[in-house]
Amino acid sequence: MLLMKDILDEKDKILRKKSQEVTFPLSLEDKKTVEDMIEFLTNSQIEEKALEYNLRPGMGLAAVQLGILKRYFVIVHEYDEGKFDNYVIFNPKLISNSEEIIYVGEGEGCLSVNREVCGIVPRYARVTVEGYDIDGNKIRIRAREELAIAFQHELDHLEGILFTDKIDKKDPFKGKDLYREI
Repeated sequence: MLLMKDILDEKDKILRKKSQEVTFPLSLEDKKTVEDMIEFLTNSQIEEKALEYNLRPGMGLAAVQLGILKRYFVIVHEYDEGKFDNYVIFNPKLISNSEEIIYVGEGEGCLSVNREVCGIVPRYARVTVEGYDIDGNKIRIRAREELAIAFQHELDHLEGILFTDKIDKKDPFKGKDLYREI
C-alpha cells in the first residue's frame, strides 16, 4: 500500500524532469502501481481511512510523483458522497480546451507540496484529453470544472511543472477579477 512517505516532495529534482512515453503492453509493475495509486487516492478522500493511514486528501497522482518517469496518471474523482470515478490515462495529450479560464478559490494543492501556497492558478474550464487505457486502447475524456483542473494539474506533472510555477510570484492573485472562481 502506498503511504505519504512514498510521494516525492517538491524539493526532489525528479519532479522537474519530463516523463517518457509508456509502451504497451504494460509491465506488471506499472499495473500494480496504478492499483496502488487508485487505492491511495480513494482512501485519502474517505475521512476514516485518511485518518487511519495518515493520508492527506488527494484527487490525482502522476507516476513521476512516485519517482517513475513515465507518462501516466490516476485521478479519483468523488462525484457524490462515497462514490468515485477512476480515470487512468497513459501518454495523455490535451487536444482541446475552452477559452474560459477558472481557478480554485481556496487554492490548488498537491501531494508533493507539503506547505500552504496562496495564489491563483489559471486553468481552462473545460478540456478534452486523449491517451490510452491500461490495456492500450485509445480513449478520449472530456472534463469540466474541478475535474478539468485535476487533468491539467497532472498533465503539468508529466512535463516537470508544479502548480506553484503557475502562480505569479509578484502578484499571486493576478487575474482574480478576470477568471471565474470555483
